[in-house]
Order: sequence, then structure tokens, then C-alpha cells
Amino acid sequence: MKKIIFSVLALIMALTVCCTAFAVNEDVEGELVIYTSMYPFVIDMMNEALQNEFPNLTPGIDGSFFFYGGTSSLITKIYGEMGDNRDQPLEADMFMVAEPAFSLELKDYGYLHSFEVEDAENRLRFPFDADGYWYPVRTLNMVLAYNPEMEESWNAKGITIPRTFKDFAYDPALKGYISMSDPMTSGTAYAAVASLLDTYGEEYLDKLGENRVMRESGSTAIAKLQSGECAAIMILEESILKYIDDEEAKGNNVSNIQVIYPEDGVILIPSTVMIVAEEYSKNVNTEAAEAVAEWLLSEDAQRLIMKGYMHSVLADMDDYPAHSVPTMELVEKDMGVDWVKAYKNREQINHLWTEKVTQ
Repeated sequence: MKKIIFSVLALIMALTVCCTAFAVNEDVEGELVIYTSMYPFVIDMMNEALQNEFPNLTPGIDGSFFFYGGTSSLITKIYGEMGDNRDQPLEADMFMVAEPAFSLELKDYGYLHSFEVEDAENRLRFPFDADGYWYPVRTLNMVLAYNPEMEESWNAKGITIPRTFKDFAYDPALKGYISMSDPMTSGTAYAAVASLLDTYGEEYLDKLGENRVMRESGSTAIAKLQSGECAAIMILEESILKYIDDEEAKGNNVSNIQVIYPEDGVILIPSTVMIVAEEYSKNVNTEAAEAVAEWLLSEDAQRLIMKGYMHSVLADMDDYPAHSVPTMELVEKDMGVDWVKAYKNREQINHLWTEKVTQ
């Protein structure tokens, strides 16, 4: 009899623990759509985790919570949904796009829902909106990269691998041998240009234009770096880290690509999470969106962010992405971006880029 009673009690305890662990957010219901610029492999991890964490929340995009697009293409899509008068409902409930300046813009348009993240002042290592309209959720890092195997051959041609963002643009020997993403289509490249304009002025764009910087996707730039068509590229750190990790997972020793953390500073881009105001939201479920936003700032979710080769926004998170350096070292070297200026001067910055670099 004692054995039977003990077995029943053990079963009850096990079921209690199991159900408690699984059903933390089982009361969160409805449908949810999130527009994001996170890479698809990160979306896959996040989507699976969200479905486990919120078993009664319905993914709104063919079995996924996420609609993927580059930041600039998503911004264009959102503008289209807002309409000419910026007063139409959207097809999303949340945004996770790479460029924080857009958060300021959406707030001004009245498209965002204000929410509170518990103890945000102490939990987050980056600023957040004082009114609660957006919070940092993942940290992107703009750096330089080169091919160590070809450094000697570049030196023999009179070309020195740049160790600063300034040399990347200013060294005339690099003319025709540098590449970066186009800020007209890449939100992170736009953020980098805004930062570099603040640091070096309009002359920086003049020098990029004179050096005939190529404007290409990260994968194309990496291929040209390895083939010897480029001496250096400006690129998100995560693109290089993922390439190295993928190759090492195949058993390959990677010696033909390496990150340069520029001596004049890195450019950190603390990408935000936003909730669409209820009157503009596709599924009118801000309560569910708040629960998801809070989870995105949990340790579990932030570890998935780091598996995506991005840095955590949590102040007490000492871990960092594979093959990178401690996040606080980057924070100390951050050149910074004036997000208000990046928002207010978007048209002017885009015009300068077109005039000085692409023509």
C-alpha cells in the first residue's frame, strides 16, 4: 500500500512540474503576426520556441509567427499599408526590424502601443523609449572583415588592410577593392552611414565615392573577399560569425576570413521590439503581444539571439556569440548612432549617399 501511495504522489508531483513548466503562458491566446528582419534561420529557432512557450497562441503566417524581409523592404511594406495619410490599419501586430530610427517614426505617427517591461532600467544594457513604445531586443554590430590568407599579396600591391572605418574610405590605395551593403536597401548599412557621417562628416561619403565602394549583399561581399576581388568589406559581424561557425561544423578550418573590430570604434545597432497600437493591429491582441515581448527579453530568448550571432541586450548576460568578443568590450568601443537625427534626416542622408557615392 505504501508503494502505491508513494507512486501516486510521485506521479502527481511529476505531472504538476511538467504542466507548470509547459503551461507558463497557456492563457495567452489569439493570433499573432510579427514583421522581422532577423535572418530566416533565427526565425526558425524563435518560431519553434514561441510555439512551445505559447501553446495556445496561433501563428498568423502559414504556421509561423514571423513575416521576414530586409529592414528597408519591410519599411516600404509598412508605409504601403499605412496609406498616403498614414491612417490605415496594418497586417502585423508586432515589429522586430533592425533600425531603431524607424521606431521613433512609428511612435510619432501614433502607430505604437505603449507597454512596460518589468525592471527595464536594470535589466537592459541599452536605452529604451521613456514612454514604453519600444525596447532593444537584439544587438547587431557593424564591423570590417578581411582575408588573412591574402594579406601579404595585398601588401605586395601596395595595399594595407584597413584597421579603421576611416581608412576603409580614405585610403586611395583601396579604390575599387572595398564593398558594403547599400544603405538605400539595408537598414543596418543606413545606421552605419548615419554614424560615420556624425563622426567624419560628409567628406566620408565623398571618400567612399572616390574609392568606388561596391554595394552588395553580405554573401556576395564575403565571396569577393575570399576570391581576392576585395581587400576589405564593411559587414555585420553576425554574417562573418555564422560563416565561420558553419564551416567549422563541417570540419573545415577557416583561415580565409576574419573580423576586424575597427580601432576607431564599432557601430552597435540595438534593434527594437514594438507592438502595433490596437486600432491599427491586424489581430487586435496587444495583451498577447506584450507577453511575447516580455518573453523576448527573457534569458531563454536572448540565448537564441546569441545563437543567431547577435549580442544580448540583457545587462547581466556575460555570454556572447561564438567567435566574437565580450559584448561590453564592444559597448565601450561603440561609435554610437544619433537615432533622432537618423530619423529626422533620413531624406537628406539618402540624398547625400546618392549624390556622393552612387553617381
